[in-house]
Amino acid sequence: MPPPRDANRPESVLGRLQRDFAAHIRDPERNPAPPDVEDRRMAIYRRLFFSNISSLLEKNFPVLRSLYDDAGWSQLMRAFYAEHRARTPLFPEIAKEFLRYLQEQRECREGDPPFLLELANYEWVELALTLDEREPDDADADPHGDLLQGYPVLSPLAWTLSYRYPVHRIRGDYRPGQPPAEPTHLLVWRDREYRVRFMLLNEVTRLLLERLREQPKRCGRELLEDIAAAIGHSDPAKVVAAGARVLADLRARDVLLGTRPD
Repeated sequence: MPPPRDANRPESVLGRLQRDFAAHIRDPERNPAPPDVEDRRMAIYRRLFFSNISSLLEKNFPVLRSLYDDAGWSQLMRAFYAEHRARTPLFPEIAKEFLRYLQEQRECREGDPPFLLELANYEWVELALTLDEREPDDADADPHGDLLQGYPVLSPLAWTLSYRYPVHRIRGDYRPGQPPAEPTHLLVWRDREYRVRFMLLNEVTRLLLERLREQPKRCGRELLEDIAAAIGHSDPAKVVAAGARVLADLRARDVLLGTRPD
């Protein structure tokens, strides 16, 4: 969308033409085409621009797309196309713009599943990690360090996510109308082979990852002992032993990159 016009400056003929052209392309039902432009030509632009955006987002959000028939998907795309002011012209960022539209502008409408925003966020994360230019080996970490005695280093490409709905299970034949009693906690990360991977988290692993992110200057043993106290476990040593295995597994999966060098 072109930038807002400064009301204190006169608009040129070309500027007015560009504004009318863009407004019509985005929302032809509410904005007439520029005068003296053949509708056959305008129809080409209307179809081309809209189809590009719709096809791109269909690839970025395949599960979400599968929940809509063609008319419903077209209606959702048309609303995004007409109502949202994008902050970037870059195609790789359009999925983020669509997510921002759902977060900031779109209120629940007829036909929207109640998990629309959460599912879109979940699908966007995979794209975001795929495009992230950071590399796990950019972090300053000893890959062979002692994860209990040292300070574990969490990969910057590992995200912990919490949702009201089990977004990882939603498909055409599973569309929950109400969120379950317990939230869904997921770990999503990109490994050294450039694979984006997913893991459903239990409470202890979720707490561990949360503390690893928030308290990077505490050793693994201290973090596990804190978790044992938080969950009221009667034998903290068992939590530490089990947690040591979790830490090792996370390192093997490239979620942890090792420990901070001395």
